[in-house]
Amino acid sequence: MSSSRLSLAVESGQLVLPSEGRIAVFSPTAATDLSALPRDRVQVITGMKPDHDAFAQAGYDVSVSASGEFSAAVVFLTRAKAEARALVAEASALGGMVIVDGRKTDGADSMLKDCKRRSDLAGSFSKAHGKLFWFEGGDFKDWVPDAETSIDGGFLTRPGVFSADGIDPASAALVAALPEKLGRYVADLGAGWGYISNNILTRDEVETLYLVEANHVALECAKMNVKDARAEFHWSDATTWEPRAKMNAVVMNPPFHSGRTADPALGKAFIAAAARMLAPSGQLWMVANRHLPYEATLEDLFVKVEEVAGDNRFKILRAERPTRTAR
Repeated sequence: MSSSRLSLAVESGQLVLPSEGRIAVFSPTAATDLSALPRDRVQVITGMKPDHDAFAQAGYDVSVSASGEFSAAVVFLTRAKAEARALVAEASALGGMVIVDGRKTDGADSMLKDCKRRSDLAGSFSKAHGKLFWFEGGDFKDWVPDAETSIDGGFLTRPGVFSADGIDPASAALVAALPEKLGRYVADLGAGWGYISNNILTRDEVETLYLVEANHVALECAKMNVKDARAEFHWSDATTWEPRAKMNAVVMNPPFHSGRTADPALGKAFIAAAARMLAPSGQLWMVANRHLPYEATLEDLFVKVEEVAGDNRFKILRAERPTRTAR
């Protein structure tokens, strides 16, 4: 792993960490280099299940929210501006030094300007198309988001979840194409805040619907939006989650980005997971952006694959009867 901006800033002496006290680290990914920080003083705060598990396995104290007292906090900027601001506000409220790291494409320059206007900027460090800066004090109370936001349909969302401002058009297209009969046991992989699941549960024959979501905040929103007793909520990586019974149907709008980088492999991993968990006669229903190359993977793992609906933006794909190679 190449040295991170954080490591380089500490090694060069430009950034001096507090000699004592715990350090909160907000929203790092599993690939983030935290070697500059004393592991026994760090609490990693992340609601993304794969990252959460990776840091826990590496021996870090990991939580979905900060707990206790801290002398410093590190914030790794996220793609969503509202979420990034909320993280900075949360870090500032802890009362110690705040260190912010992000790429220019994640808004690091504008975040620096905003923080400089509100606090005492102590230093900055530029490297690898990104910026690290640190400050103390400041008033960020207006960056603290409302607990929930109500969108069309009465659904509740929070900053940082996919499609927080409204119903995702691709998910709406998938819902419109779903058949009346899906079977008794259904899984919604990457369930988000629960829009697709809410529709699935209008079907009386569904006995159990498994909502599988890696984003802890999104899953908490789903619990508010899906009140049906037949729903089971699983904070888990959909690509590795294993149900206790074979599914009659899997429905999904899989993510296809890792950070800002398009990553079709993620969607392909969702497809492989669906094939593993389906019953021999089971069906996969999924929506994807028109350009994403999923058909070959589907044809490798299912007996029958067809596009059942779509337009110039999206395609609705149905795959039936997983093959032996999927198991």
